Amino acid sequence: MEIKKMYIDGQWVLGSSGKTRNIINPATEEVLAAVTEGNADDVKLAAQAASRAFYDDGWRESKARVRAELLLRLADKLEESAEDFARLETLNNGKPISEARYDVADAVNQFRYYAGLATKPHGQVFDVPDDVQSIVVTEAVGVAAIITPWNYPLVMATQKIAAAIAAGCTVIVKPASVTPLTTIRLFELIDELEFPKGVLNLVIGPGSAIGNELSENPLIDKISFTGGTETGVVIAQKAAPTMKRLSLELGGKSPLVVFDDADFDVAVEYALFAIFANQGQVCSAGSRLILQETMYGRFVEELLKQVKKIKIGPGIEEHTLMGPLVSEEQRKTVESYVEIGLNEGATLLCGGKRIEGRGYFFEPTIFTDTTPDMRIVQEEIFGPVLVIQKFRAEEEAIRLANDTKFGLAGAVFTGDSARAMRVSRKIRAGIFWINTYHNTYNEAPWGGFKMSGIGRDLGTYGFQQFLEPKQINVKLHVSPAGWLPR
Repeated sequence: MEIKKMYIDGQWVLGSSGKTRNIINPATEEVLAAVTEGNADDVKLAAQAASRAFYDDGWRESKARVRAELLLRLADKLEESAEDFARLETLNNGKPISEARYDVADAVNQFRYYAGLATKPHGQVFDVPDDVQSIVVTEAVGVAAIITPWNYPLVMATQKIAAAIAAGCTVIVKPASVTPLTTIRLFELIDELEFPKGVLNLVIGPGSAIGNELSENPLIDKISFTGGTETGVVIAQKAAPTMKRLSLELGGKSPLVVFDDADFDVAVEYALFAIFANQGQVCSAGSRLILQETMYGRFVEELLKQVKKIKIGPGIEEHTLMGPLVSEEQRKTVESYVEIGLNEGATLLCGGKRIEGRGYFFEPTIFTDTTPDMRIVQEEIFGPVLVIQKFRAEEEAIRLANDTKFGLAGAVFTGDSARAMRVSRKIRAGIFWINTYHNTYNEAPWGGFKMSGIGRDLGTYGFQQFLEPKQINVKLHVSPAGWLPR
């Protein structure tokens, strides 16, 4: 089996460790590919290449139109191979092919969106009380390290790459160790284009080695990370001595609040979709269902009826709604939380078990009779596990929704538009939905409050994460300062 390589300074290279990793299809447990494994020495080479490309070889002075054209050509290439990318994403990650196709289309649009943004006006002019013209310009932050998660391997990489390149940065990408294949394939497309050497680099390997060096290396100016909160905290700590700019999109335990005046059938379907899409392996998953007491029994009864309609199977099969979890390790994590929930006294309404046979499949799982202090209510499980809470009045619903260290996303279902706006403003979350869930747009910012992160991806906010503002003041009539005595 040919070993998939890293891409450093315009060359495909093997990791200096000499080690390789088998990449597993989570639906079949078969080996999909073998990839090289890098270490800190490979990161140092990539950082040197990216720094040279930015500071010495001219990328810092590259024109926005040139960067935009490269992104547009990359978008076209990706679109031409869209179905191949979707299938590869499903085989590597396990997600349903329908979701993978959506991700690839989103990635194409991200390149085009940021290509357009690159050439638009940037900066400001100020009318100041002096004989001075004061302006603000923006400059690329420099060398940007991009660390991506395993739940959305392609689209999380492209949204960051597109923004960084549009801003004029050079880039080092580190994909998750278990799901690197679509990122490697993307770099094969990049290699066919005319990006200067060192502008885009790919390092592959364990976070303990690669991530630490990316965080600490003084040649790297910026880190954009999507992943778990604990890892984000470590990155922030290790990046602090070099004052790296940080964007951290971290974990969540997002509430979905349903009032008794909501459209009942719509709310039931979204409650299932919010937690069981992508097998619950979504940072913004609606993992806490908060139901008004007056309709709790009816809602739960319908939820259990509808959950049986979820087709579980290999993601590559067209009508699958839930594929396998990404790895055996992740499945064991989910199993451990089911045990924790039972020990804490919660009632298991359905699921809670692995599905026997090949693949890392797990049943849709729902707990009720929960209390706010339970670990299954407070901690991110990152799997198909829903916990149900109930409330009497609006104030209690808001209190329950905010009773967590996270603040990534949330939703409210109600027929009362004023109530919807009140609740949306009072729940502390960076993304909020009213009578819908999981909508994501390249034009709008994505990120969270509290322990769910720092900064934003996507939209103009995500673009600005890769830029530094610079104030420039020009004296309009050259004259003495008047500071020294004459």
